Amino acid sequence: MRTLDKIYIDGQFVTPRGDELFDLFNPATEEKIGQVRLGDVEDARAAVAAAKRAFPAFSRTSKTERIAMLRGLHDAVAPHADALAAAMVEEYGAPAYFVDFSARRSASVFLDMAKTLEDFDFSQTIGRAAVTLQPLGVAAAITPWNSNYGFICGKLATAIAAGCTMVVKPSEMSASQTDVLMRALHEAGLPPGAFNIVNGRGEVVGAELSAHPDIAKVSFTGSTAVGRAILRAASETMKRVTLELGGKGPNLILEDADLDAAIPTAAMMGLGNSGQACVAGTRILAPKSRLPEILERLRAVVGSIKVGETTDPTVMIGPMVSQSQWDRVQGYIRLGQREGAQLLIGGEGRPEGLDRGWFVRPTVFVGVTNVMRIAREEIFGPVLCVIPYEDEEEAIAIANDTTYGLQAYVASSDLDHARAVADRLESGRVVINGAPHEPLAPFGGFKQSGIGREYGRFGLEAYLEPRAVLA
Repeated sequence: MRTLDKIYIDGQFVTPRGDELFDLFNPATEEKIGQVRLGDVEDARAAVAAAKRAFPAFSRTSKTERIAMLRGLHDAVAPHADALAAAMVEEYGAPAYFVDFSARRSASVFLDMAKTLEDFDFSQTIGRAAVTLQPLGVAAAITPWNSNYGFICGKLATAIAAGCTMVVKPSEMSASQTDVLMRALHEAGLPPGAFNIVNGRGEVVGAELSAHPDIAKVSFTGSTAVGRAILRAASETMKRVTLELGGKGPNLILEDADLDAAIPTAAMMGLGNSGQACVAGTRILAPKSRLPEILERLRAVVGSIKVGETTDPTVMIGPMVSQSQWDRVQGYIRLGQREGAQLLIGGEGRPEGLDRGWFVRPTVFVGVTNVMRIAREEIFGPVLCVIPYEDEEEAIAIANDTTYGLQAYVASSDLDHARAVADRLESGRVVINGAPHEPLAPFGGFKQSGIGREYGRFGLEAYLEPRAVLA
């Protein structure tokens, strides 16, 4: 068992002033694997001060210099992919397919942003005005546990490209992954203070960063409830914010869908990352005319999905991240039955053959209406709801009848038809027929799924402020 007792401030690994020790667990075994020493308010303030000192010089770096830094960060992180993957498996229990994607993407995001920067123009002439896009200042990144190093790298890449310095507050539950990544990032040799990393609780370090007057921008990924608190705190000093929050994604299976492709895709889009994903398509909207065959196929597909320790590459669903998350998901499974929904497959408790670990039985509810809490609230576990519809108009109405709007899905054998439906969905992204991720396209949500966008040009502009000079 190890104790992680270093944070990263001003280009150096330092021991936190805070002295709280937070326990780390392997969610597949429930065994304690270590502890992390958490930073406190003073550590957060020291990191902000370091970033503030570094900002004047860093903000004046050229586009060419920032591209070189981004490539250097890629080259520093890429060789550590195996170590990052191993830490994620032990500490988070993510399935192999997700770990592999996350480990590779943690380095590739720096090259994606370098590509964006190559074609980005920071200045233009509008009438008689010279307009330039200026770095905002010191940015704070507050990141969750469900894709720890991917979020850190994505937010850091954007800040570097913009000429902003950054303080990162990762989830304390991901401290092992953070430690591997922090040491990899250090190898890139960026100027001291360009980025700083402070482990700590959200209500301590996260709250300080959200309110600190020297933080110009907060980029947060996590729950809508926490996003509201950050927005309130940030408003006191008019901080710019990017909030990527919760979701309750609809997956519209249209009448003309090829079910051989649509049902396995729907299962993966809903249950990927063990259901611990804000982009999960957890509301499956099914035409009543094809409901029996959809349910039959869905029961078979979900029933064939292997749950277990993700050291086994054939496992598709791993454990919940913690006991409290397991309890939360079990509570929603009980709630769904009390609300009158029926279990197509799954239910309470662990899957058969697993007597330890925070594993959940992949669960599909039928007989669901869109007013039920299981259809409206983000469960963040491997639980799907099937909601039938009479016609396409009703399907679109149900899909949009939600407080969220992060990512939606459409399945159809006619691409033009699918695009026409996609155009009517109130969602930041719409994925047709399981299309792959596009790293340069904007990502973010409508309604209570957030404010602003990440990735590519739209993400970069969120770290910049336009200034007009009239002569």
